[in-house]
Amino acid sequence: MGLQHIDIRPLTPQRLPDFLDLFDHRAFTDNPNWQSCYCYFPHADHSNEDWAKRTAAQNRAGTCQRIESETMTGWLAYAEGQAIGWVNAGPRRFIAGLFDEPEPLAERIGAIACFVVAPAFRGQRVATALLQAACDGLRDRDFEYAEAYPRPGAQGAAASHHGALSMYTAAGFTTVKTHPDGLLTVRKRLHPRPL
Repeated sequence: MGLQHIDIRPLTPQRLPDFLDLFDHRAFTDNPNWQSCYCYFPHADHSNEDWAKRTAAQNRAGTCQRIESETMTGWLAYAEGQAIGWVNAGPRRFIAGLFDEPEPLAERIGAIACFVVAPAFRGQRVATALLQAACDGLRDRDFEYAEAYPRPGAQGAAASHHGALSMYTAAGFTTVKTHPDGLLTVRKRLHPRPL
């Protein structure tokens, strides 16, 4: 039986406990090697520190600070009274850890960095609902484009944490760049909502 209802809410400092509950208890029950990330990777300064040496406590604290200062934004999916999914999406400048070259349109781009869906809720279109909420929310924040970074052919939830290319294509994204490591940059123009 599929989910009857998914409620999508923007991440706010007041929803930090829900975010932590998801990451502490459900997000990575099938992949404990990723439990230490707390979705901090896209925000880390990789030019000044070795990601592999960061601890879960450091990443959790860094994420808490960013959520409280609203420099880490996104949307949480709720079902059955708990947070079950997350998309990290916001101003491209907030996730500088993913980029090694300048982008002329950067200030006009809302970036979608990664998704997490609790294992019990995968395959039920939670990520698709989160993507739609992210695009709508970025549009409402006056971004002209939504941009994401999928890896074609990624197998499994961990390898697909940037989101499936097929999901982006179905939502109207097109490829604008192929990176040497195999990642793509896909982009969608966000048209204003009709009045």
